[in-house]
Amino acid sequence: MYQYNHNDQILIEERVAQFRRQTEQFLNGEISEDGYRALRLRNGVYIQTHGPMLRVAIPYGVLNAKQLHKLAHIARTYDHNYCHFTTRQNVQYNWPKLEQIPDILAELAEVQMHAIQTSGNCMRNTTSDHLAGVSVDEIEDSRPYCELIRQWTTLHPEFDYLPRKFKIAVSGSLTDRAATQFHDIGLHLVKNDAGEIGFRVLVGGGLGRTPIIGQVIKPFLAKKHILSYLEATLRIYNLFGRRDNKYKARIKILVKETGLEEFSGLVDKEWALIRDKLEVSGERFTAMKAHFTPFHYDKKAAQNTTFEQYQNENKTFAKWVEKNTVEHKMVGYRIVFLSLKSPDSPPGDLTAEQLDTIADLAVRYSFGEVRSTHRQNLVFADVKQADLFQLWQLLNAAKLATPNIGAATDMICCPGLDFCSLANAGSIGIAKEINEILDNMDYLHDIGDVNINMSGCMNGCAHQSVGHIGILGVDKKGVEWYQLTLGGSSSNEAVIGERLGPSIPKNEIAQAVGIILDVYVQQRLDEETFLETVKRVGIEPFKEKVYANH
Repeated sequence: MYQYNHNDQILIEERVAQFRRQTEQFLNGEISEDGYRALRLRNGVYIQTHGPMLRVAIPYGVLNAKQLHKLAHIARTYDHNYCHFTTRQNVQYNWPKLEQIPDILAELAEVQMHAIQTSGNCMRNTTSDHLAGVSVDEIEDSRPYCELIRQWTTLHPEFDYLPRKFKIAVSGSLTDRAATQFHDIGLHLVKNDAGEIGFRVLVGGGLGRTPIIGQVIKPFLAKKHILSYLEATLRIYNLFGRRDNKYKARIKILVKETGLEEFSGLVDKEWALIRDKLEVSGERFTAMKAHFTPFHYDKKAAQNTTFEQYQNENKTFAKWVEKNTVEHKMVGYRIVFLSLKSPDSPPGDLTAEQLDTIADLAVRYSFGEVRSTHRQNLVFADVKQADLFQLWQLLNAAKLATPNIGAATDMICCPGLDFCSLANAGSIGIAKEINEILDNMDYLHDIGDVNINMSGCMNGCAHQSVGHIGILGVDKKGVEWYQLTLGGSSSNEAVIGERLGPSIPKNEIAQAVGIILDVYVQQRLDEETFLETVKRVGIEPFKEKVYANH
């Protein structure tokens, strides 16, 4: 993973010192609340229902064991002994005291972490495929390009006050696991007809109140032009993006209102002015890639046959292997998902003790590295097959081995009304109710991948618009209701879910999810997936059953 140089370290330490002074001035009454708001947002501090919330950046989702131990220490010392992993691969603390946040940031800086630009109208944390560098369908490792973009975006003076927040995602595999089509800019590494690798560039995607699938603005962009083209696109957005209405301020609205052809022309005109001045040299690419060289894998790992033996002898272990591990590009290794969706814990939450355990296990089994995913889980990317049985036992003891990756119980869930001041309805309690219903379904492990995404408000932090089953909390005169959508997807064949019908009261939503899955089982053909069934039969059979008593 990338290691900070002297300049990187000085930058975040000076940022901490600056924010410490600003916070002291605010607490002493020398800075108004409005004046402090922009300052705290640029340092990842929100004011939520119970007090401040701190969002910590995890660039492209990669962590080392030392950083995990630090996150555990912060949870134990400054919070209520836990933290929350988000769909943008970041970490949030829900209970810090405002006066202690500069101390937290100082501790993060000790392990090359920060909260810079994790909120506010600026370029946010760059996200990527959580299987970068190890997936079997990879064209090229996306992490060096993510790091290049991270360095370019950090405290970029021209784009510090954009019309609205701006998110970039990068994918380097045939399968899009980074939801690139739903970002302000999506970058997908591709090969052209000459066999050269470059970027397919998408623009104007996004979720939230107005979900829109991004459009291809540049089918093939040479690597050396990546920063100049991003810069040109941001300049056009900064110039023409709306600032009079925050609901229409995202680049997706600008592209939609301007039209892709005209928007592309504006970008190309700006790009022509700066293209030659911002070329990325081959030497710089080489320097970036040097931080992400493959680990020293054991070439004899494939010769160990105990993995197959344990699978044959232990059905529970075999089920975990099937659901929570995937093929690695190196023979004798597998990629392991750590489920943060234990039935008795809020989705995405980890205790300090679990964080410490994960850090220790990462050192022992996966070269000391951990990755966060877009579905609020973690990944050990490089585990020997021969170590899987022992690792499974240890993860199971820590409640991190629920065999449900991709299953209905692997729900994405925002903090909702329990914590978020923007939320209209609760999420965590509903997730628990849905889990209880799903636990009683005999066919749960036989229905394949079903993504349930649930958000407590229109901001869509849990990506409900692209869930196979999407759940959106709405407020009706102070009462919590929920809207359902079906058929969404953020993968290669991106689809925005179709609304099922009128909103449903809180006490019926979990049962409605169970009914939807029952209808799927009744309607599906052979090995048909949930999405395939919805696409074939439409939403009417589901709608009829869900609203039968309404």
